[in-house]
Amino acid sequence: MSLKHQIIENFDPNGVSTHESLFGLPFSEDTAELIIIPVPWEVTVSYSPGTADGPEAILNASMQVDLFQDDIRDAWKLGIYMLPIPMEIRELSDKHRILAANYINWLEQGSPKEELERFAAVPSLINKASIEMNDWVYGQAKKYRSIGKMVALLGGDHSTPLGLIKNIAETNENFGILQIDAHADLRVAYENFEYSHASIAYNALKLPQISKLVQVGIRDYCEAEAIMAKENNRITTFYDKDIKKDGYEGKAWKIICDEIVEQLPQDVYITIDIDGLDPKLCPNTGTPVAGGFELEQVLYLIKEVVKSGRKIIGFDLVEVAPGTNGDEWDGNVGARVLYRVANLYAASQGKLNLK
Repeated sequence: MSLKHQIIENFDPNGVSTHESLFGLPFSEDTAELIIIPVPWEVTVSYSPGTADGPEAILNASMQVDLFQDDIRDAWKLGIYMLPIPMEIRELSDKHRILAANYINWLEQGSPKEELERFAAVPSLINKASIEMNDWVYGQAKKYRSIGKMVALLGGDHSTPLGLIKNIAETNENFGILQIDAHADLRVAYENFEYSHASIAYNALKLPQISKLVQVGIRDYCEAEAIMAKENNRITTFYDKDIKKDGYEGKAWKIICDEIVEQLPQDVYITIDIDGLDPKLCPNTGTPVAGGFELEQVLYLIKEVVKSGRKIIGFDLVEVAPGTNGDEWDGNVGARVLYRVANLYAASQGKLNLK
């Protein structure tokens, strides 16, 4: 009997969680088939901080998540393991967050010339630190994907998945990105930060292997982003207001999902910004926006991607931030998103059976 089978035989998925691990699962880096990379990073957040605490908040809340999935038998047996939260990345984030926050405040005051000398070098310092973070993520992704592990990323702000996406582009010549988000994230070096959380979609599209970016739920964007989305034939955007209008006029969510899925190529990377959901489900996220989806709408859409025969080749969940005074609501919702999407990812890879 293999070590993994021994672990499975000795674990009660219906019992009280006794493991200090993601979802209380008993798997390790070696025995898990899916590795979660936590990235506690929030250097370029432009509204409220806290997303650097997202991985820990989700880890803490995850042990209350029931493991049963009625349409995926024995989903927990896949084996999910989250790597230790990297303190070197957290320290790099905290150090440069102070610089970035002061710089953003200077911009919001109209960039007073008397302080120009003080702030002139900040963007290059932030960009350098962001490259260091991106390289770390890339290295982690390459390490585990090269030995056959499935890999997903848990942010941190929305700038964090770029290294993972770059590594996936090295092994997939043609794939699409399904982006669940309130924001288009098509800004060009937003606030002079090349790797801003508001620039992740723009930066990802620099990779020629990405043949399609399908954005869903977008409801907060600037004119330049709207023009880019309209003029770039690699981008298809399903705006929140249009989805709502279609629903009000009688179009079923199933039909809308079919239209979304139809835009995707065979291989799909999924990036989920928690603010794509209704803010009642993520009130402490960095940039909440009225509107958005119910949780089951998003999970239904991702299930439809899998049922269509498309293959999920990776995913991330970002911008989860815990509330003050120990409020675990955002982490609770984030943990449920993470577990369900992880299982759908595995199902699309043939690792689990989806009814």
